[in-house]
Amino acid sequence: MSQPPQPPQQPPGGPTPPPAGGFGAPQEPPAGGFGAPTPPPAGGFGAPTPPPPAMPPTPPAQPPTAPATPAAPAYGYPQATPPGYGYPQTPAPGQPGYGYPGQPQQGYGYPGQPATQPMAPQGAPGGPGGGKKLNTQMTIIVSAVVAVALIVGGGIWYAKGKDGDKKDESKSGSTQGADGGKQGGSTGGGGKEQAPANTASKVLFQVPQPKVTDLVHVDGSWLTDKVYAKSGVNEVVGYDPAKGTQLWKTPLPGAVCAATRHITSDSKTAIVYEGAKASGEKYARCTEVAVLDLTTGKLAWTNSVKEGDRKTMYEEVTIGAGTVATGGTSGGSAWDLATGKLLWQPKITTDQCKDAGYGGGEALVAVRKCGDYDNPTVTVQPLNPKTGAPISSYKMPAGVQYAHIVSTKPLVVAADVGDTAGDGSGISDFFSLDDKTGKLLARIPAPGDKYAADCDSTDVEKCTSVAAGGGKLYVPTEQHAGSTGDGGRTNEIMAFDLATGQPVPGKADAGDGSSLYPLRMDGNNVIAFKKPPYDKGSQVVSVDGGSFKQTVLLQNPADTAVRDALSQFGPEYGEIRYNQGKLFMSSTSVMKPSTVTSETKYLLIGLGTG
Repeated sequence: MSQPPQPPQQPPGGPTPPPAGGFGAPQEPPAGGFGAPTPPPAGGFGAPTPPPPAMPPTPPAQPPTAPATPAAPAYGYPQATPPGYGYPQTPAPGQPGYGYPGQPQQGYGYPGQPATQPMAPQGAPGGPGGGKKLNTQMTIIVSAVVAVALIVGGGIWYAKGKDGDKKDESKSGSTQGADGGKQGGSTGGGGKEQAPANTASKVLFQVPQPKVTDLVHVDGSWLTDKVYAKSGVNEVVGYDPAKGTQLWKTPLPGAVCAATRHITSDSKTAIVYEGAKASGEKYARCTEVAVLDLTTGKLAWTNSVKEGDRKTMYEEVTIGAGTVATGGTSGGSAWDLATGKLLWQPKITTDQCKDAGYGGGEALVAVRKCGDYDNPTVTVQPLNPKTGAPISSYKMPAGVQYAHIVSTKPLVVAADVGDTAGDGSGISDFFSLDDKTGKLLARIPAPGDKYAADCDSTDVEKCTSVAAGGGKLYVPTEQHAGSTGDGGRTNEIMAFDLATGQPVPGKADAGDGSSLYPLRMDGNNVIAFKKPPYDKGSQVVSVDGGSFKQTVLLQNPADTAVRDALSQFGPEYGEIRYNQGKLFMSSTSVMKPSTVTSETKYLLIGLGTG
């Protein structure tokens, strides 16, 4: 896992002011603009790409990283369960959170700009980079580091089982789990995504970034069969995923502070947003919890919880097993998804135990922190979603400040044990747990110089470039020299048996000049984004969970214009959503336009096969 790069710099000038018709209405793009239907002036943006030079440009060198410090000894069985949950009560006063001075979320500006007309195919996206995204709580400062050679060829990849012994993949195979294949078995398939007859994509539509006067977070994007929805500045907008026409717009009194990626079977999701500023307050607070109907754009319900004479602030939200759960520095709360009824709030005890956040999906799992801020006890607890009562409990190793839920079914947790990751990724080890008993099944070291998964430094459920399912954990390696020795970089997706922690034989090779990053599971297969060589288009592929065979689902064009535009996004600093032949890439923040360049920055770009 390499040192995180800075996100792409904001160009000057900002996006072109919106034409008449309102936000989201299809408009004719400015002459020479991205995706213009008419031929641009010679040399303009979107102009035909000349043949590549005889010698391709040298890709950026891989940032050197320091070797990971050996992980702390693995834990085997759950420790005593910390104080449990109770009925709704007033939590202890929280510390200033999202939206207070010192944080960059403030300074909102003008309404978003409209989407332009669908444009013709122009090029290939740049895709994810080789570095880590900047987390929302801290800035990773790059200092002098030691270069580490990554061994390729046969490849030496390490995993650690319950006994803590390292294993060399080149000498040992994986052990099939007791469930006859679900844990680390060779079976793939079972996914819904199928390759269309023609995988070639075109750009469907794009929306320029709205004008703002400061950095504004716009977390949240969702894709269903009928709508692509994206958070904007003080609003959420739903678009026709094929045409780009605006289907609905939901104004909000403030910014969207947090959003879950989970979508229910009836197309509902959950967000936290800023309420109206209280009397005498300079900044709005992230206090409002809502369920959003993605089909209609209506808020099914909105609720909040009083904290004395003030409302409780939240920094995270998820949906798990029919319950909406929120967490933050003031603790957590949970509501019934269907009715909005407050179900429970965890007790904050005298030793300052509180829920830091939750992982959702098929189940609901809490990360509970107790004791000293600098040396906390962190516990992972699958919950009864209706009562908040712990089903089981696993105490994380000493030296863990934050735990991240990669998946709740299967239950997989990521953590940086003793700050040994060394690369800002938040991951030194993965922990596979039995959710019914709290027993540790396997601890899988993921040295920062070898693996490229990433978790936000503090958020419980914000990990990228990693997937778990079908009894396996899928992790991409860091980029390394390709087989041709011409300076091209490449990587692989490796798999580990969640029952034993051992590497699964085989791997998905990206190929020279390309890199693979898992997006999500699809049955027992992995949907992955493939970053292309300098002269080709990116791809979305399905990786068979058994054979590692790759099937191209979407082939993006290789023209420079679209490649440059999509290079603004990536797993480390953007949101990528793929479903049934359509790919959407979007920003998680917008900022004041730069004065250095006039390049147009985009809030979102969608591509598809038609």
